[in-house]
This record gives sequence, structure tokens and C-alpha cells, in this order.
Amino acid sequence: MARTRSASPSRRSPTPPASRWRRRLIVASQLIVGIGVLALGALAIAVYVAMSQLPSFDSLKSSPNGQMIRVHAADGTVIVSMGPSFGEWLPYGQIPKVMRDATVSVEDRRFRSHIGVDPVGIARSVKVRFDRGHWTQGGSTITQQLARTVFLNNQKKFGRKFREGILAFALEWKFSKDQILELYLNKVYYGGGAYGIDAASRKFFGHGADHLSLPEAAVIAGLVKAPSNYSPTADAEAAMGRAGVVLETMRETGAITASEAADADVSGLKLAPEPKQNSVRYFTDWALPQLDTLIDETTEPLEVWTTLDLNMQRQADAAIRANAPAGAQGALVALDRGGEVRAMVGGKDYVSSIYNRATQAVRQPGSAFKLFVYLAALEAGHKPADSIVDEPVTIQGWSPRNDSRRNSGAVSLRTAFAYSLNTIAAKLGQEVGFTTVADMARRFGITTPVNVHPSMVLGTSEVRVIDMTRAFASVANKGVAVTPYGITRVTANGQTIYTHEVDRSHVLVAPYVAAEMTDLLQTAVNTGTGRAAQIGRPVAGKTGTTSASKDGWFLGFSSGITTGVWMGRDDAKPIAGLHGGTAPAKAWAAFMKPATASRPIEQFDTKVTLPEWQLEPDEESYFGQPDNDQMAVDADGNPIEPGEPPVPTDAQTGDTIPRPDMDQPETPAAPPAPPQQMNQDWIDRVTGRNQPRQEQPAGRQPLTRDVPRDRYQDGRYQDGRYQDRRYQDGRYQDERPNQ
Repeated sequence: MARTRSASPSRRSPTPPASRWRRRLIVASQLIVGIGVLALGALAIAVYVAMSQLPSFDSLKSSPNGQMIRVHAADGTVIVSMGPSFGEWLPYGQIPKVMRDATVSVEDRRFRSHIGVDPVGIARSVKVRFDRGHWTQGGSTITQQLARTVFLNNQKKFGRKFREGILAFALEWKFSKDQILELYLNKVYYGGGAYGIDAASRKFFGHGADHLSLPEAAVIAGLVKAPSNYSPTADAEAAMGRAGVVLETMRETGAITASEAADADVSGLKLAPEPKQNSVRYFTDWALPQLDTLIDETTEPLEVWTTLDLNMQRQADAAIRANAPAGAQGALVALDRGGEVRAMVGGKDYVSSIYNRATQAVRQPGSAFKLFVYLAALEAGHKPADSIVDEPVTIQGWSPRNDSRRNSGAVSLRTAFAYSLNTIAAKLGQEVGFTTVADMARRFGITTPVNVHPSMVLGTSEVRVIDMTRAFASVANKGVAVTPYGITRVTANGQTIYTHEVDRSHVLVAPYVAAEMTDLLQTAVNTGTGRAAQIGRPVAGKTGTTSASKDGWFLGFSSGITTGVWMGRDDAKPIAGLHGGTAPAKAWAAFMKPATASRPIEQFDTKVTLPEWQLEPDEESYFGQPDNDQMAVDADGNPIEPGEPPVPTDAQTGDTIPRPDMDQPETPAAPPAPPQQMNQDWIDRVTGRNQPRQEQPAGRQPLTRDVPRDRYQDGRYQDGRYQDRRYQDGRYQDERPNQ
């Protein structure tokens, strides 16, 4: 009989799947809880550490958000404030309720209930992120914004957001809600450089924040989201629209009633006018970057005291605007005898162009560069009265010519400089060496490259206005170097941390060389190309004009002030009628006459000595031709075939103006004449003195030529007459009314 196998009593049925998942869920929950506990513990430790390192409330009140710089003129007037601006600190109780309510309503309506981070706000920002595909709301609370403003930056990274959250918890742990709101309202950035509600109120409405109205509070509260977009000074319409959103939010949160929201007339607000960005900014833009090399302080608010004279600055601005030709720009730098920059104009209008043509632009100086040629010649042993022959000359294939197209024979250096004879400058440059002339220019402060082509003596190297002015100032300072500076002292928290000291030890040339150069410069103003710069007191100076009248210069000094003026177009196009002896010299005189009015008249070490002959000024004085003969050289100073100069025309009628060296249409061409000797016959022939005299009108006397030179003073002979042949109405005038 078969035996039946029975089932083993030890075999069990398999565990149901539900039980396995239940156990796994329990383990996972325990793991999550454990991780959470550890995370909370780590968070608590991080918050505790952060809280222990937080500054005190008083320290946070006094800590700046950035460095503020206030710039003072020479008389102490604040001319500009740079960097962040801060108003008065308003305690919580003095902050208007409408300002507190507006801020809480629009920035963090659950401010009073959260612990530094608002989970609801975070959830809302995440939802918007998924709906729109990008972050439009950060969900930051007022406490988080305060942490970011004081301790962090605005980078949109999760690492920064995590640190921001830790600091927000720490702030909530250490300070009360009122203290946090007080810190926030006094520190947050509202645009336009204004930090805190008081600075914002003063900037936009012209009064402190302790008595803000509801519409004003709505405007300020609306700025935090995007200060640059909603700034009333940048876009008043956008600012008003944002203020309307703030008012509606305040109504929704119950901070104001519907009637109060309706009565708030945002459109009727009057904004404080923006200060004008005048030419003072050319000076501050040049001076303030020098602070990096003068001081090490980078956090404390600074008071910077400068050399700028506001009256002179206004006069300089007016002189450039009134005299610069249409379509042209102008620049002016005025230095006192110690190098103090008293005025600086870098263009006609700072608002339309912040490019500083006084310190940044490089332009050819024309005959103003002859200052260095004659300085080198004087240092080499020449004297102003030395005779040198004005004759055709060729140097390395370059043949310069005078603007008059004539040569005058033997003349003195004084005469050659006064009338800007190009051939004499070329001969002097060849004699002393063109490298020597370039070294003299660098010695006197020219910082741009100086070429050593022969044509360099006529000003083909580009220079800056401030450098040329510095060179003339060093001549006025009897050969001692003058270094322009604009900052006299700097203070931080009432303590002086920098004081400028003038260096008077650097001698560039011997005093007698500077005195002889001043002799030549006086002559150029009294009888030469710079006569338009006379101001009724001793003046020494020099004109400069470049090819096709692209640049006009006048630089000179009187009564301790040295001023350089340049005019031209930024694109270097020609300007009809522009040359150093007209618009620049007139602007120089228009500035210097009032600038020196309160100063005593100072005589130079050398008295005015007239040239041995009363030459007519070069073509520049009448026709606006260049005084550097650049039509004979290319841009690099290499010789090219010279062409005929343009025929001068009347600026208003367009008619041709006859000139002594022009053939009239009806006159047949004559063979070229040999070089003329500058003697009395030459003078009589050029000026028409060999023609029979006509009867003089009543009240007029013929000019005399027998007045002793030592009676020439203040620009005229003391008996009331002086020899001055003016080219007018197509001819030279041989008479002048009694002065």
C-alpha cells in the first residue's frame, strides 16, 4: 500500500507585498525625519553662529552702504556729491505711518507674522516661475532684502539666497520687527544714488522724509522694485504708474481706505528740479580719479577741497560759448602761479558731451609750438635782438615758407617770433637740433609723442591743452616747473588725510632764458598775431593755427594766471575763418579781463621792446591762414609739393578780398621777384606810403614814426598816437584817429 507524503509543517506562506512597502515607507519616513532633524539642527547652529556675528543695532545704523564724496570749490561751496547719498537717520517713531504701511504693503504684507523667510511668498514665486518660464518674483521678505543690502549682493544664485535666508533668521532672532523696518527704510536703495527714505525724499521732493504725504510715500515705496525704471527723474510717468499700484495694494491690505486711495493725487506731485550738469563736471571728472593715488581710504565719507574758482569757471564757460565758431568746440584751462587749476572747460556743454577736450583731446598746436623752438634757441645762447636772415631754406627736402609768401632778409629773433616767420623757426630748429626741440617740449610737460621731422618746429605733433598751458605757466614762473593740480586737501570724519604741497624746486631753464622768452611773448601780443588778447595790462602769449584752419590756439599769461584756449571741430574738419589770433584770442581776453580784475597789475621782468621794424602781421592776422605751413608736409611731417593757398573771401558776401601778394585779374602775370630786403623802401611800398597823401579829414592826424620807443607803454604811445597800419576795405590804412 502506497505511503502518502504529508506537507512540512515548517514551510510558511510568503509575506504579502503591502507589508513590505509599509516597512519601506516607515524606514524612509524615519530617514527623512532623521535628516530633517539633522538639517534643523544644522540650520539652528548656522543661525546661531550668524546671529552671534551680527553687528549691534547701533553699528548697523552707522555703517555706510558705499563711499560718499563731496567736492568743494576753493571757497568751500559744495559743487558736486559723488557716490551714494544719505539723508538724516529717522528713528522708527519719526517715520510717517503712511511710509511704513506703503512699504510693508507692497514689499512684504506678511512682515509682522513670518520669522524672516515667508514660505507662502516662496511658493508663489516658484509657481510664477513655472507659469512664465523665468523668475519674475524672488519671494524675498523685507528682512531678506535688508540682509542682502547690508551683507550680500544682488546676484541671483541659490547659494546667495541660502546665505540670505540664514541672515534673515538671524536678524529676526536678534532684532525686533520695528528695528528691522527702521534699518530697512533708512538703508535700502531708492535710485539716483539715494540710500534711505530721507535721501530719496530730499532728492525727489526737496524736503525731509519726516513729513511725507501719502502720494509721496507711494512713489518712494514703489522705487524699491526697480529704482532705475521707476525713478521720477528718469521716467516720471512710470513712477506715477507704479505709485498707483502701491496705493491699490495698500487698499487691498487695509492700510488705507478706498476713499483715501482715491483722494491721493499722485499726478499733482511736484518733483524737485535736477541740478544742472554744467562745466564744473569737466573739472571734477579730471580731478577725482586722482584720489586713487593720493589716499588709501575707500569706505569713509570724504570731503574733497579743490582749487576751482567758481567765478572764473563761470567766466571761462561764458567766454568759450560766446566766441567758439558755430559747429566748433572749445576748451580752456586756467592755472594759477602754483599750478592750481582755477577753471577748466572741456566743451561747450557737458550734458551733450562729457568728452573733456582740455585734458583728453590731442590736437596739433601750430605755431604755439614755436615756444619750445625759441626756448631751445635762447638756451643755446641766442638773444631776442640777435639778427638772423629770413630767406628760402630747404631742410631734408622740406622747404617751409612764410604765410606772407615773402622773405624779409635780416630780422631779429624778436621780430621773427612776433610775426611767426616759419623760415626762421626752421633755421633755428636745424641749428639747435630737432631732437633738442623735442626734449625741450618734454621737459616743459608735453606728455604726447613728439616727432623729430623738420616740420615739427611748426607744430605737427599733437598735444593736449592742459600740457601746453602748463608749459606757458612754467615760463611765467621764471623757468620753474608748474604742475597742474586740482585737489588741495582731503578729510574723512573731520580728520585731514591728505594735503597738497607745491614743489617749487624743479628748474627747467635758467631765469634769464624764461625772461627772454617772456620778452618775445610780449611782443607777439603787442604788435604781432596776438593783438586781440590785449586786456589793458601786461600780457605775454602766442597764437597757433593749423592747416586749413582746423585748430585755433591762444596761450598766454598775465598777473599770475596762465590760460590756454583751443577751438576746433571734434572731427578735425576745417572751420572758415578760425585762427589763433581771432576767436581763441578773443575768448582768452574775455576770460582773463574779469579773471585778473581783482589782482594787482604785475610788470614782467623784461619791458616791452618793439621789433626793429613795424612789420605787418603774418597772413594769419587777416586771412585766417595756417601759421605752421602744414600744406607743405603730410600727416607725418614728410615734405610734399606745396600748393597755392586759398584765396581769402569775405565771410558774409563771399567776395574776394584783395591782399598785397595777390595778382589782380586785370594785371598780367609778372616774373617772380627776387627776395626782398626789409628796409624802409619795402615798408613804404607795401603800406602805400610812397603814394601822395590826401587831405586828412578833420579830427584825424597822420601817424608819426618818430616817437621814442621808451615812451611805448600799455599798448600805445604816451602822446596818444602809435603806428598801427590796419588792413581794411581792401587796403592798408595809413592813419588812425587820436586815442
